[in-house]
Amino acid sequence: MDRDWMRQRLEAFADLITEYWNVRKVDGDTSDTQMRLYEAEPTVVRILRAIDPRIAESGVLQESEWGGLAIGEPDVRRGMGILADMDEWTTRLAPDAPSLPADGFHAWVWDAARTFWESKHYRAAVHAAATSINAHLQDKLGRRDLSDAKLVQEAFSDKAPETGKPRLRIPGDQTDPGVQTRQRGALQLGQGAYFALRNPAAHETGDLTEQEALEQLATFSVVARLIDQCQVAK
Repeated sequence: MDRDWMRQRLEAFADLITEYWNVRKVDGDTSDTQMRLYEAEPTVVRILRAIDPRIAESGVLQESEWGGLAIGEPDVRRGMGILADMDEWTTRLAPDAPSLPADGFHAWVWDAARTFWESKHYRAAVHAAATSINAHLQDKLGRRDLSDAKLVQEAFSDKAPETGKPRLRIPGDQTDPGVQTRQRGALQLGQGAYFALRNPAAHETGDLTEQEALEQLATFSVVARLIDQCQVAK
């Protein structure tokens, strides 16, 4: 809806109403104002019903018993009030929702992303977080020969450790099906984050929206916590 246009038409109609009653008070000729009111009325009624179908159910202008014009100014004012505040209803009256403070993300993520985030370079913030996790994972495993998704694949592999190829293990009994499921999930989540989020952040142009970047940082924060909590098997 074109709210500016709607507001202008209602305000103009309200001005005509004021003009009409001012003329009547001095017993002047209201015929010209009445004609302009009648011309404007159909559009005003459509606007009011678009705002709220319950408004102006019987029309805005009616003839009174004594032959004068009865004008439904309250409906017009009510419509103007709705237009003035309806944008705020969405935010002010929205149900409370949980917030996700970025400084609560894993330190590997937020410490790396913060500078870019504060300067509103959201894609760069995501890339920095992914790079930081990669560096910490390399340090944890003592490996510099692999990076990103390939490093995650080797780290969370269910294969036994080999010389120069330590593994990450989810804490717990490694024969437990639940632990094994988490191990596979950590592998898939970590690889997915690098394939779906880090690679576009590194190679695509154009920035992310703030919301998109926040969600992606949250994903990398989960990956970072899994890596941080894992034990190194050599």
